Amino acid sequence: MPVMASLPATLVELSLSCRNLHDMDTFSKSDPMCVFFIKEFGQQNYREIGRTEIIWNNLNPDFVKKFPVHYFFEERQHLKFQVYDVDSKSHDLSKHDFLGEMECTLGEIVSSGTFKKNLTGKDIRKGSIIAVNSEELSSCKEEITMQFSAKKLDKKDFFGKSDPFLVFYRCNEDGSFTVTHKTEVIKSNLNPTWRPFTVQVRALCNGDYDRSIKIECYDWDSDGGHDLIGIFQTNLRELTRGKGANNVYECINPKKQAKKSKYKNSGTVSLESCRVEVVHSFLDYIKGGTEMQCTIAVDFTASNGDPRQPTSLHYMSPYQPNQYAMALRAVGEIIQDYDSDKLFPALGFGARLPPDGRISHEFFLNGHPDNPYCEGIDGVMNAYHKALQTVQLYGPTNFAPVINHVARFAGAQRDGTQYFILLILTDGIITDMPQTREAIVNASTLPLSIIIVGVGEAQFDSMDELDGDDVRLSSRGRYADRDIVQFVPFRDFIGKRGGENTILSQARLAKEILEEIPDQFVSFMRKNNIKPKPSPLQRQDSIASAPPLH
Repeated sequence: MPVMASLPATLVELSLSCRNLHDMDTFSKSDPMCVFFIKEFGQQNYREIGRTEIIWNNLNPDFVKKFPVHYFFEERQHLKFQVYDVDSKSHDLSKHDFLGEMECTLGEIVSSGTFKKNLTGKDIRKGSIIAVNSEELSSCKEEITMQFSAKKLDKKDFFGKSDPFLVFYRCNEDGSFTVTHKTEVIKSNLNPTWRPFTVQVRALCNGDYDRSIKIECYDWDSDGGHDLIGIFQTNLRELTRGKGANNVYECINPKKQAKKSKYKNSGTVSLESCRVEVVHSFLDYIKGGTEMQCTIAVDFTASNGDPRQPTSLHYMSPYQPNQYAMALRAVGEIIQDYDSDKLFPALGFGARLPPDGRISHEFFLNGHPDNPYCEGIDGVMNAYHKALQTVQLYGPTNFAPVINHVARFAGAQRDGTQYFILLILTDGIITDMPQTREAIVNASTLPLSIIIVGVGEAQFDSMDELDGDDVRLSSRGRYADRDIVQFVPFRDFIGKRGGENTILSQARLAKEILEEIPDQFVSFMRKNNIKPKPSPLQRQDSIASAPPLH
């Protein structure tokens, strides 16, 4: 049976913690991070799913980052967890110290209360443990925004005041607790007010308003040995009552309470504000009629090589499509399902155009003077082939013109009825980087996402700067409003799996480069307070239930 025919039995969330990690740093403790991998059905290799945050100076970390995973009862789902001591800002795992790994199946995890196993690996000392807790996620779509303050906290530092922060824990079904959020540290303050923060209700209590929430207050220490100030417990039902006497909590330190008969508390923590909101999903907007508009821009610079030669990245082999054609079809065939008219604007850049040989960084692939639209992906492919026969590959590699072109259309559609995707296919290094940065920063306020697929074997280091996963992109002192760029080198999806066919390579590419689109889409809608419209079915139901007209 095809993989897509299997429906997940449930969605589970994995929480990770480690104990007794190896100390790799000379003058401080290790700074651990855990990397999560899944071996997909029918595949031989693991694929990285995500990474936790880094917890500095800590050999017993409880990671806040969670991983939602679809659980299939009928499949043996292989998982791998690798732990590293982070030594730099590099994304390359080989640049960090390996602290061990653990392999298991999802079935082993969900059938245990808390699944524990030793970390293994070359030169890894025995006794290091990773613990994985799983819980079935509810369908709750709410999130809660809260702010807390404290008064008269205990002074824990010998030469100064405490540096307090709060840690929030969800109570698991087996009675254990899992960390879900940490506030910022406020230095030298016994009466702090922390910044408001937002967490999903299902992360805090899995949608159960009466489930216990444990909150611990700590004094931060640079060596990672944070001192407990006190603990208290509450629940979401109590918190949603808002600011008041019922949401002022005594912070109790169990050790002090046991030693001192006259001990009262180690300070109080108060709820300053609480707001619960429904979070609308990508599908809520799609069902409400929002359409995706995809524009495709193809690199026609001379560095691609003569299209008539087999060594060219634009060479049209009679046996298999080139990387440009594969990427076009991989993304386009998915996007066209969300576009009712199936019309794609297709642009080219970096070529000399007939008849006068002028250089253009924004020309229409179909050769039409004022209509860039192609009918379906097949129409885009035909236009691409035609352009290869009529234009001269030239240069330089300028992105800003095509980004600004699509941004003009996106700027006229800010009401949530349309969302734009720009797919840029390129082989080389950007030559107008300052202008491109500025164009992306300007476009980050618009209903627009940009996907860049790197074709060929060039070094694409500059592309990572545009993909603001780690550092938010900026231009002339102004930061991007949202992360709207996703960069993927196509070589990562071909040639590494012997015998892998073109269709499978395209499917893997499409999955990788489109997976950030829903979050980018929703972030735009939320920032602009755009609610999804009722789906046609909901509108029909409301019409059917309306009283008859007289």
